[in-house]
Amino acid sequence: MAVKAVIFDLDGTITQPYFDFDAIREEMGLSRDAGPVWEAMEKMTPQQRRRCEVILHFHEQKAMAQSKLNVGAKKTLIALRRKGIKVGVLTRNRRSNANGVAKKHGLQFDAVIGREEGPVKPDAFGVLSLCQLFLVNPSETLVVGDYLFDVQCARAAGAGAVLLTNHKELNEFGEDADFTIDKLEKILEIIEIKNST
Repeated sequence: MAVKAVIFDLDGTITQPYFDFDAIREEMGLSRDAGPVWEAMEKMTPQQRRRCEVILHFHEQKAMAQSKLNVGAKKTLIALRRKGIKVGVLTRNRRSNANGVAKKHGLQFDAVIGREEGPVKPDAFGVLSLCQLFLVNPSETLVVGDYLFDVQCARAAGAGAVLLTNHKELNEFGEDADFTIDKLEKILEIIEIKNST
């Protein structure tokens, strides 16, 4: 089936990896092995959670201000839009962070879903919401990310899962993706192949 939309993760995919989640967990008073930060925060008391949201917001603002694009990110996004393919961003950050990155680097997204919109990755919510906005089926959509949650939310929604292999834990979940790429531009090759069959 032809690809009509591509949904990207933000940190580590469009931008170079930035967050040191071990350091963030420690600042929040969590152990380094406490698991994903957002899920850990959901188990906190309202007072603890408010404090940790301030810490997380600080790090997200810093990441946005100091962000650097991954090689080929801008070129890939421009090429997709020229082909008439919708470009979405699905992030566990706030939507404003993705919009801030877009403004800083002169990028154009058709839509962004952040954590304030609903259940975060690996839930299928964000992928399904973007597909609905774009009037495309999940089967006509690729989800591109650098982490397990990106692959899982693509699978849960029925979209194609593309793993960008710049993550140290790649071997743990690379086999679950439909495609693996080492450069963002290779998305265009995947689309060329899928749209010609």
